[in-house]
Amino acid sequence: MFIDKSMTRDIVTIRPDAGILEAKKLMASNGIRHLPVVDSDDVLVGIVTDRDIRSALPSVLLPKEELEAEKERLSALRIKEIMTPNPMTISPTDTLEDAMILMQKMKVGAFPVVGQGGKLLGIISIRDLLRAFINVLGLDEPGALLCILVEDKVGQMKRIVDAISEQGISFGSILVARSWEEGKRAVFPYLLTSNIARVKKRLEEAGFELLDPMQWSLDQLPQRHK
Repeated sequence: MFIDKSMTRDIVTIRPDAGILEAKKLMASNGIRHLPVVDSDDVLVGIVTDRDIRSALPSVLLPKEELEAEKERLSALRIKEIMTPNPMTISPTDTLEDAMILMQKMKVGAFPVVGQGGKLLGIISIRDLLRAFINVLGLDEPGALLCILVEDKVGQMKRIVDAISEQGISFGSILVARSWEEGKRAVFPYLLTSNIARVKKRLEEAGFELLDPMQWSLDQLPQRHK
């Protein structure tokens, strides 16, 4: 899935010369944590986050006379003084998977989406990614998740699909992940039914090992060398 199909297009932005208090108000009133900073041609020049705002705010523990001085300083502070200039961006033709990997690598919660000439087209956030994958995986429909441990070899997925389809049960989605056991994979079918007793029995009869999905842990996975 491409970024332009899931990004937020109705973007709240701010200019570099705007005040920090204006940015704080915009974030609060719109329930957002990232404000792209654009020039008069809507070209991205920076980004400011709620963390940037908090870092610039004075401590409430300051003495009254110092607090008043800090408030004056704050009212004069401009966005261009606290923003991150030339932030990391993403293209509308990149994929959601690209965005997820970059967010994990860069440890950020959103990327501005820019087109030719650096013009701001949208923003893709963790919230947008969650909404997209909930839709793709069918998780907004009532159902149940299974976890099946299988050998990492060709043909296993077909056996699982056949065993479940024989029971007349529809799939919401199927995910495949690495397992903590060498040569194994963990298969997670999301089934559009809450009555999974008979399908679990059928899978076990077919020789599959079923695990509690809640016991599957990323901490147990083999670590990749960096």
